[in-house]
Amino acid sequence: MSAQTSDNNLVASPDEPDNPDAGALTNPEPVADPDPQLWQRKKKGPLAESLKAVAGFGVTFRNFFRPYVTEQYPFEKVPTQPRYHGRHQLNRYPDGLEKCVGCELCAWACPADAIYVEAAANTPEAQYSAGERYGRVYEINYLRCIFCGMCIEACPTRALTMSNDYEIWDDNREDLIFEKDRLLVPLNAGMLSTPHPMASGTSDMDYYNGSVTGATPDQIDWVASHRPQDASLVSAGKPAQEVKA
Repeated sequence: MSAQTSDNNLVASPDEPDNPDAGALTNPEPVADPDPQLWQRKKKGPLAESLKAVAGFGVTFRNFFRPYVTEQYPFEKVPTQPRYHGRHQLNRYPDGLEKCVGCELCAWACPADAIYVEAAANTPEAQYSAGERYGRVYEINYLRCIFCGMCIEACPTRALTMSNDYEIWDDNREDLIFEKDRLLVPLNAGMLSTPHPMASGTSDMDYYNGSVTGATPDQIDWVASHRPQDASLVSAGKPAQEVKA
């Protein structure tokens, strides 16, 4: 029976058992022990015990005579995919002017802070790019670069792209900071080395839209008068007007 307290709360009586069904569990049935064969290891014979040390090399022996799966670099160099993110390069227009305008957007977009750019203004006597400014200093620190490609996505003139060259190593840390002379692509046939003026009657948008397809006679004459010994004059020759109407 239960007793009622002054605050009307029900309290269990000392004579009342906590569990009325407790008497049914006073004599539980014993649990049978598991079969030892289910968990005990079987004893191995003398031959199996002697070969136990060799059994660990089973995977090695099975794969010993299979063909190689890995590439045998550097003895065999496999071509990369076309859109592989390798070493960066600074591109030129077909007449040799640099595409980089020193906007520094690539440096701002770099999450690893691996790019450093200093811009300078073009002048009539020192025109390096098709625009008002050019990248006077351009450095990429390959000790920091993670090859994510965000810098080339930010470039408004496609001046910075990534090549398929992946052999970027050196035993000197300072040599892994590539400066502009190591990033700028070499001159192709028909290009003039900078500085030289833009093609006559053109703007930076004409260059960007692909209207300029090579060095013009006026540009060749200008380089010949200012740098007669320039080696690029030989490859540029004197082509016809290369600016589309």
